[in-house]
Amino acid sequence: MSTAWSIFIIALTLITVLGSLWLLIATAHVEKSKSGDQTTGHVWDGDLREYNKPLPRWWLWLFVGTIVFSAGYLAVFPGFGSMPGSFGWSSESELRADLKAHDERARELFAAFAGQSFESVMRDPRAQQMGRNLYATHCTGCHGADARGNRGFPNLTDGDWLWGGDEAAVIKTITEGRVGVMPAWRDALGGNEGVTAMVEYVKSMSNRSHNARLAAQAKPKFDMLCVACHGPTGDGNVALGAPRLNDAIWLHGGDNKTLFETIAYGRNGNMPAHGSWLGEDRVRVIAAWVLAQSQANEAPATAAAGAP
Repeated sequence: MSTAWSIFIIALTLITVLGSLWLLIATAHVEKSKSGDQTTGHVWDGDLREYNKPLPRWWLWLFVGTIVFSAGYLAVFPGFGSMPGSFGWSSESELRADLKAHDERARELFAAFAGQSFESVMRDPRAQQMGRNLYATHCTGCHGADARGNRGFPNLTDGDWLWGGDEAAVIKTITEGRVGVMPAWRDALGGNEGVTAMVEYVKSMSNRSHNARLAAQAKPKFDMLCVACHGPTGDGNVALGAPRLNDAIWLHGGDNKTLFETIAYGRNGNMPAHGSWLGEDRVRVIAAWVLAQSQANEAPATAAAGAP
């Protein structure tokens, strides 16, 4: 908290407490009528009189007690801006202590799986439940509650892996994150006509209905511009995160319009790094759960989320 804000809070607190005390003192005594008729002596409209009905003494002392309590509280606990109070307690320090205790308990819990083989963790029901819970907390926003992905976010239950689907590759992906870039090729392909022809050639690689004449026109350009990432037969490259083009799995969608946009304007993908806040043991358990889902669906999916 900055010094200015601290001074502001201190001033506001003092004004509130002292103002409440002044108001209490000012209203504790009500002037009595000189006539002794239990009124205050105030008269309105000729015959309207105000009765003298002060608060009961016990009620007034209760308010005094709250003011005294507030003064003691502010002396012991933080309340005057950035002043810590005589006990040195703060909600931030208590939160840190709670988080530390939670981390210690979690570390002990996950350490039980650290000594197991990766395959054992994949088969352990308790580890799988913990992995499922971790996935639900950290991963569903992109990959979906069922891990089948969304448009632009990979399906984790099939056998198609942009960066590799073995233990080391998946752990590295979760720990360090990934950045994938598909360059824009519109100008290099000669404009919209060249992009349209390339769309037909890409469709031909996955045995989809296509215009053979346009596909033949685009093949030389593919061999010159695209094989470095996607390979001559469209097998992809896990070292670069370049997807396969000879299957029916499309990360951003496989309709003509989406393929045109992908080739013409490129794509950018970012998988955030989770290792710094999850830690090695948690990452390993999540990776084991993810690969278990993939192995449970060994037959490659015929279409990714968002594909036509």
